[in-house]
Amino acid sequence: MTISVFDLFKVGIGPSSSHTVGPMRAALQFVTGLLNAGQLPQVRSIQVELFGSLGATGKGHGSDIAVLLGLEGEVPDQVTQAAIEVTLQRIRSTGSLSLLKQQAIEFREPEHLVFHDRSLPYHPNGMRFTGYDSGDRVLAQKTYYSIGGGFVLDEATIGNPMRLADDVVLPYPFQTAAELLGLCQQNQLSISQLMLANETTWQSETAVKQALLKIWDVMQDCVNRGCTHEGVLPGGLKVKRRAPALHRILNQPQTAAPQDPLGILDWVNLFALAVNEENAAGGRVVTAPTNGAAGIIPAVLHYYVRFCKGADAEGVIQFLLTAGAIALLYKQNASISGADVGCQGEVGVACSMAAGALTEVLGGTPRQVEHAAEIGMEHNLGLTCDPVGGLVQIPCIERNAMASVKAINAARMALQGNGSHFVTLDEVIKTMKETGADMHVKYKETSQGGLAVNVIEC
Repeated sequence: MTISVFDLFKVGIGPSSSHTVGPMRAALQFVTGLLNAGQLPQVRSIQVELFGSLGATGKGHGSDIAVLLGLEGEVPDQVTQAAIEVTLQRIRSTGSLSLLKQQAIEFREPEHLVFHDRSLPYHPNGMRFTGYDSGDRVLAQKTYYSIGGGFVLDEATIGNPMRLADDVVLPYPFQTAAELLGLCQQNQLSISQLMLANETTWQSETAVKQALLKIWDVMQDCVNRGCTHEGVLPGGLKVKRRAPALHRILNQPQTAAPQDPLGILDWVNLFALAVNEENAAGGRVVTAPTNGAAGIIPAVLHYYVRFCKGADAEGVIQFLLTAGAIALLYKQNASISGADVGCQGEVGVACSMAAGALTEVLGGTPRQVEHAAEIGMEHNLGLTCDPVGGLVQIPCIERNAMASVKAINAARMALQGNGSHFVTLDEVIKTMKETGADMHVKYKETSQGGLAVNVIEC
């Protein structure tokens, strides 16, 4: 069993893949299960309980909104901002919702959507859905876990989060970076070539490339929207969007061709800020591998396309395939959930992905790619997740910009060597997982430690 690059790069809405995309998918799975079991017409009420990190920061992360939308039958990659606003207004003004747009039920949020401060056993992002009939008897109850990047498990799939396709046999299966490098050397393939061969297990090469370019289109559109949307981000912190003003400055004649040798970094900052401000506002982004870290891959990919010689569409495809291979290693051997291992599992992983991907498209060997990816994570080890006010704004937005610059530097360092280095990517992934396990829960997306408490106290 394995996962596809398209399981890692998913289109959804902000501000959080684990708190928004995951709960929406879980809610949709639950009501779809009721429909398939023939129980939907019997449902008169549903109670949703959010646990752990979802309970602690769910309101700030939009988990309540995501659950309502999922129960109504909306999906993360298709729902529009206009539809969200209309649906929420109707539900909250009438005190009722329509399951899958078929079955009307009473739904009063204070009673039917409960936030708990305790966690369920398997993962900090736990959810329990219970459906009742007209006699308040339980028709169905299911527990789900949002494990990062929009991935959702139920109790039947715990311990097996990979793609559920037993009959799929990949031409180049790998579990570790060492295995990946061995396959590349044995078959004289780049990492992107090997990933492309694996992806063609599910669809044609042409379809894979077209789908990856569509992902790139969404990323570009997100940057463009972030550069034009003015105003203050929602949530109460009154964080002003910075990308539009920076965009205007960088496009002035005197700065469009900067004399400052580091001026390109201003553009990289812009690309990352634009994406994560859109994410914080609930806009459409690509999980890469999560929403909280969604600005890093687009920022570094924009850097490649705009400032690197020879950049083309084929390079974009190779970049995303290589980034996907690196993300797969973290997903299989550690975690990409901030609630599980802190922000090292989100921004750290995205930095590692971007560093390795940029190295490949700039001509690096598989060993240089692995080195760059290792650098990208090694210097994010221990990174905490402490969102101020429970919002994906401070320090999340700037953190994406900083990690984008770090990824570019990691690629440059790796390209200046021959791929030989002391710490392996497998070792740093293992270390990240162990560090996350040792990290106090207050630093793992609960807003109970770090900046989340000290900024408010000041």
